Amino acid sequence: MPRRAAALLLALLLAALASGCARTQGPGYYWQSFTGHADLMWRARPIEDWLADPATPEPLRQRLALARQMRAFAVQTLALPDNASYHRYADLGRRAAVYNVVAAPELSLTLQTWCFPVAGCVGYRGYYREADARAFADSLGPGLDVAVYPVPAYSTLGWMNWAGGDPLLNTFIQYPEGELARLVFHELAHQLVYARDDTAFNESFATAVERLGVQRWLAQSPNPAARLEYQAFDQRREAFRRLTRGVRERLQAVYADAALDDAAKRARKAAVMADFRREYEALKAFWGGFAGYDAWVARANNAALGAQGAYDRFVPAFEALFEREGRDFTRFYDAVRALARLPQAERHAALQTLAPSR
Repeated sequence: MPRRAAALLLALLLAALASGCARTQGPGYYWQSFTGHADLMWRARPIEDWLADPATPEPLRQRLALARQMRAFAVQTLALPDNASYHRYADLGRRAAVYNVVAAPELSLTLQTWCFPVAGCVGYRGYYREADARAFADSLGPGLDVAVYPVPAYSTLGWMNWAGGDPLLNTFIQYPEGELARLVFHELAHQLVYARDDTAFNESFATAVERLGVQRWLAQSPNPAARLEYQAFDQRREAFRRLTRGVRERLQAVYADAALDDAAKRARKAAVMADFRREYEALKAFWGGFAGYDAWVARANNAALGAQGAYDRFVPAFEALFEREGRDFTRFYDAVRALARLPQAERHAALQTLAPSR
C-alpha cells in the first residue's frame, strides 16, 4: 500500500508539473498546484458510478451520458486518444478548474512566460484559488498589463491517464452541447501533440481540432436545436475574433512605430482601445444586445489580447493543413507531429506559408 500511494503521489506531481507548477516557481506555488490537482483527482468518480447513483440529479445524468457519447465519437471519428481521460466526473464546488494570470508589457502584446519542467515555457501561470491568482497578479508591479481569467479545464498532457486521466468537471459539464463537445475535443488534442515552449502552436492546433470536431459532431447530432444554438454562438465568436484581431494589428503597429516616443504610444494605445470599445458596442447592437463579451471587453488590455491571440493565431494554417492531408485526421496528426519536431522558427514559418490570406 505505501508503494502504491507513493506512485500516485509521483503521478500527481508529474500532472501538476504538466499543468503549470515547478520547484523553480517557489515552494508555495508548487504546493498549491500539487494539492489543487490532488483534490481534483480525489473528487473524480467513474461516470458509471454517477449514472447508477439514485442521488445524481437528472440534468447531470443526461449531460454525463451525452459526454460519454462525445468521448466515443472523439476516438471513432476524430482519431483522438482512446485512454482513461474523460471517463470520470468531479464536482469541484467552484466555477473554474484554475485561474490563469497573464501579463504583458505596457507597450507590447508579447506575453511574459514562466518555464516548467514538463510543460516548458508558457504564457500564463495557473492557480487553483482565485484569491491566490489575484494576489500574484497584484505582486507583478508597475509596467505590466495583467489579466486574471477563469479556466474551465486543463490538460495534464496524458501524464495522469494511468491513474484515471483528466476528468469531466462541473465547471463545464452544463455547457451547451456544441460547447461541451468543443472543450472535450480541444483538451484531448493536447494529449496528442504538444510542442514545448510554443503556446501559440499548441493552442491553435487544439482550437483547430475542436472546430473540425464539433462540425462533425453536430452534423450527426439528433438535436437540431443544438446545431442552431452553436451556429449562433460560433457566428458571434468569429465576429468578435475578427474585431479583436484588428485591434491587435493596430496596437502592434503602434508599438512597432520607431517614430513615436513612449508617451505618444500610450496616447495611441488609449485611442485604439477606445475605438475598440465603440466598435464592440456597435457589434453588440447588431447581435440584439448579446452581452456575453461585456466583462472581457471591460478589462481588455495587452495581456488579455495577447492571450487570446495565442488561441487563434495559427488556426487557419492548421485548417489548411487538414485540407491538404485529404481531410484525414490520422494523416493530419502525423503532419502536425512533423511540425512539432521542427525548431520553433521553422515551425512558425511553415505555418505562415500554409495560412490563407485573411
